[in-house]
Amino acid sequence: MDLKEGLLALWQTTGIMNMVQPVDPNITNGFEQFLHQFGHPIMLVICCFLLWLGIKKQYEPLLLVPIAFGGLLSNIPLAGIAEPTGFLGIIYEAGIHKGLFPLIIFMGVGAMTDFGPLLANPKTALLGGAAQFGIFGALLLALCCFGFTLPQSGAIGIIGGADGPTSIYVTSKLAPELLGAIAVAAYSYMALVPVIQPPIMKLLTTAKERQIQMDQLRQVSKREKIVFPLVVLGLCIIFLPDACPLVGALTFGNLCKECGVVDRLSDTMQNALINIVTIFLGLSVGSKLSAEQFLTVQTLFILVLGIIAFSFATVAGVLMAKLMNVCTGVIGKITGKEIKPINPLIGSAGVSAVPMAARVSNKVGLEYNPQNYLLMHAMGPNVAGVIGSAVAAGVLLALCH
Repeated sequence: MDLKEGLLALWQTTGIMNMVQPVDPNITNGFEQFLHQFGHPIMLVICCFLLWLGIKKQYEPLLLVPIAFGGLLSNIPLAGIAEPTGFLGIIYEAGIHKGLFPLIIFMGVGAMTDFGPLLANPKTALLGGAAQFGIFGALLLALCCFGFTLPQSGAIGIIGGADGPTSIYVTSKLAPELLGAIAVAAYSYMALVPVIQPPIMKLLTTAKERQIQMDQLRQVSKREKIVFPLVVLGLCIIFLPDACPLVGALTFGNLCKECGVVDRLSDTMQNALINIVTIFLGLSVGSKLSAEQFLTVQTLFILVLGIIAFSFATVAGVLMAKLMNVCTGVIGKITGKEIKPINPLIGSAGVSAVPMAARVSNKVGLEYNPQNYLLMHAMGPNVAGVIGSAVAAGVLLALCH
């Protein structure tokens, strides 16, 4: 081979030459043919847009930036980075396919979570439970109206829990082929909580309801905080063993935080460990953003169903709060005792986006009453939503797997 032939061979192996794919005679649909031919350039633009959202808009940057960069790497022609033997493929197999990374992140979440507001006002757990209706509503919609299989519908429905690690864990077990689309949808909608939730909250509540002030929460003892994760795990073992991996990781992290004798372990889970795993999790999820897997009609359906699931969850939480106020009003009339209502705005915090959803509830409350600080009250349903999404994941795994 002379120099000219060598340079020609080198040019033919560059990414520029292989960016556009040849026409596939087996694809007759014009739109699908366009996606096939120009898939890699399209995905590079999409990944750059995700990077812009993470860096410029700061939408979940800790995960959106590595996910987007992983997507860039997976769409480099001929590099094979996302192949099973490639850099990202090896990480994906070890951490996502085996379900390790989401569990480690749940340990870190548990170590960072304070269940005190929930223990101080246990009835707010109903709001966290109500928000899970968004998961099962989207499941039925995906199954009955969009033609997805039962496992795929379960993986799509979990987006409504607004919990990225749970979405990844469930999808890796039920429908790994949908992981890229579901992960992007889950984290995108988590990041858009301040945009999506307020209009729904205002639509479903009156100005008078938004101004309801709630009493200061009682002080929760250290003993209660230590016993709580053990009780939650015990109930999970008895009633829903499929949820034990997620719930077990969450409660272990929380126990290490609350017991006060393993501060080094708790600190590691809250900082170094969760940061390391977040890097690998984002990159490996990004490896599923290759054009062949992401640019499909299914992806569009998943994005639509994801926003529906998230909206359903917000609606269910707010409506449950209003229903609880009606019930307490009736009980108050029967018993002759005054039972103070709860502010329905905290119902929207029943999704698992901690603490962003609670902050949104607090922000909307302050708009209508500058003295109405709802943050700690909203943290009750917010942390209940974390447990609720893990329990819902166990139900889906038992139902769909």
